[in-house]
Amino acid sequence: MNVGFIGTGVITEAIVVGLLKAEFPINKIVVSPRSEKTAKNLATLSPLVCIGKDNQDVVNSSDVIFLAVRPQVAEEVLSPLHFAPGQVLASLIATVPISILRAWIGADVHISRAVPLPFVADLNGVTVVHPGSEVLTRIFAALGAVINCDAIEEFDAFAVAGGMMATYFGICETCAQWLGSAGVPYDKARAYLAPFFHGLASSALKRPEKSFESLRVGHTTAGGLNDQLFERFRAEHGVQALTTALDDVAKRVGSARGKA
Repeated sequence: MNVGFIGTGVITEAIVVGLLKAEFPINKIVVSPRSEKTAKNLATLSPLVCIGKDNQDVVNSSDVIFLAVRPQVAEEVLSPLHFAPGQVLASLIATVPISILRAWIGADVHISRAVPLPFVADLNGVTVVHPGSEVLTRIFAALGAVINCDAIEEFDAFAVAGGMMATYFGICETCAQWLGSAGVPYDKARAYLAPFFHGLASSALKRPEKSFESLRVGHTTAGGLNDQLFERFRAEHGVQALTTALDDVAKRVGSARGKA
């Protein structure tokens, strides 16, 4: 199997690094030359990785092609390219429906949309895919976990939830800054918070039968510090603010789908 990448950004780099780390059975990985520095760095990682002459060379050389360009330039990049019937395309292009991609591509190819996260570089990601694809399931399963979505609405909902990354780190930074106001140096605050949240995530992974709410209750003593902090957070409309933010992003994603 030859795998190609049109677009050489952060997620492309993470997938390539993960595939090499997982020793996934690939004959060749072809990356586009658009981001020269990233492409060259990836080419130094393994003899399996090479840089295509241009995007058409990536297409011609690959059985599975990842579309990893920004939505703003996607039509400009994809429309001139000639794809072969039967090729498998994984679109990582946010908010662009498959029907629009097909109109740009104009070939009888299999197209799935996917939302891989940066953690795939460490084989610790979870990737949602729609519609499901046998070959993409094998690829993303090697990089962590994969969830094949039955409906586009389900896929879009996961895409919204994936927007929580910045909010998560924003919460961590808020905690770190508060610790700083209490006299804790930033490096010590970070050294505490990163493994603290990692430990909480590990607890959830080790207990898949438990809901997040049951885990919250299990980590709370009535009238204790955790109880006080969460109840104040809820009283100050923190829960509602997060729900409203998710709803807003969902409207944006749904609006893009409606334009298909």
